[in-house]
Amino acid sequence: MASAFETDWTCFQVTLEDRVAHIRLNRPEAFNSMNRAFWNELPAIVDDISDNARARVIVISSTGRHFTAGMDLQNFAGVGGGTAEGPRRPDIAGEASRAHLESLQDAFSCLDRARMPVIAAIQGGCVGGGVDLTAACDMRYASADAFFCIQEINIGMTADAGTFPRLCRLIPQGWVRELAYTGRRLPAEAAREIGLVNAVLPDADAVVAHALAVAREIAAKSPLAVAGSKVMINYAREHDTETALDYLRVWQAGMFPAADMAETFKARQEGREPDFPDLRPVHRGM
Repeated sequence: MASAFETDWTCFQVTLEDRVAHIRLNRPEAFNSMNRAFWNELPAIVDDISDNARARVIVISSTGRHFTAGMDLQNFAGVGGGTAEGPRRPDIAGEASRAHLESLQDAFSCLDRARMPVIAAIQGGCVGGGVDLTAACDMRYASADAFFCIQEINIGMTADAGTFPRLCRLIPQGWVRELAYTGRRLPAEAAREIGLVNAVLPDADAVVAHALAVAREIAAKSPLAVAGSKVMINYAREHDTETALDYLRVWQAGMFPAADMAETFKARQEGREPDFPDLRPVHRGM
């Protein structure tokens, strides 16, 4: 199978530079709405980069005026009768619908489980599924004109692709409830004040440049230590303190990057930047 960097994607442009994979949503004429191809392509790209250790950091940005308008409304064709061609399948119900929704949720969960940090650079509107996507990233940076909107309530449905389980761990629950119940827009500066984004930059170019600069800084660190930090942070998010501490002891006992520490001290003595090995590829299946 060709790598993410060798494939012509329908919804994305993928590049690699300075050990940073840059994934750009690339349907600006459709406000980067999430059509059927989007849901298939994003996890394929991210899993390929992660499993094959093709990069040390992933940056996700967008093209055009808005980061994403969320779910392509064509995906809802047939709601109330008939069938749909997109990922929303009103002809699927009950247990099958639950399994189908799991596949949609996985399109964003792949960001959470990626072995390297994922950084979102957001401009303009980050609507509906865009909130699901960016909430699954490790860090978020926004342009001054950016805004977030849990759009699902405005079309008569409950957000279901990951917004609530993740957003409730990122910002105060009162804010989650206000945004979820009203469908109001949360401007970039307010998002920064409540901790949803790390920083607000003047415009789209500036936010992408900032995200890439942070990514390059991370990429210069020990990939194993960074991966371990992500594993520990995610694990601590889901467990009580003592359980997380015990898991940290287990991780360190088996994964402690002694060679990377030795390289760090040697590089300092020699007045150069350390040179760390990449993560090893993961082989799934037989």
